[in-house]
Amino acid sequence: MTSEEHQRAVSPYSTKEKIGRLLWDIVGQRLFRCTFHTWYGVRARIVNLFGAHVATNARLRSTVRIEIPWNLTIGDNSSVGDGTRLYCLGPVTIGSHVSISQHAHVCAGTHDFTKPDMPLLRPPITIEDHAWIAADAFVGPDITVREGAILGARGCAFKDLDPWTIYGGNPAKPLGQRDAPGGATS
Repeated sequence: MTSEEHQRAVSPYSTKEKIGRLLWDIVGQRLFRCTFHTWYGVRARIVNLFGAHVATNARLRSTVRIEIPWNLTIGDNSSVGDGTRLYCLGPVTIGSHVSISQHAHVCAGTHDFTKPDMPLLRPPITIEDHAWIAADAFVGPDITVREGAILGARGCAFKDLDPWTIYGGNPAKPLGQRDAPGGATS
């Protein structure tokens, strides 16, 4: 085996991560999905058992798909809608009072396309307090959605979103401002 073939054969995941992902898929995700639709606290406890840091008053719907829960942090009074995908290959931090609407995709994983073997990269995503990621929207790797920003339905964020700004489209472009608490905009 050449060194290049060996590099391709090496997994980007440690043995501990592989075992954790297997246990999450077989046990955790199934328990999570089998909960009654209003059992938000139970679902928070389930993901926290697998290393997540989810506030007990966060609202995750039972159809949310989470990859690698130990890379997930969700603050107080945030909600994640039906069919949303939280692809936490890298750290995903969701602040307080955040709304992530149904079928959104938060993707903290990509590949280094500048290398022939395209190794896996796991950059973080941060969604700050009071932000809203609307239905079917996509937040890409290494993105920060600043406080109070809105990414409109089916919008795609490939660059950081400014605070208290409304975005839409693919790629997302600023559409307007929203008022910060107290009436001021940033």
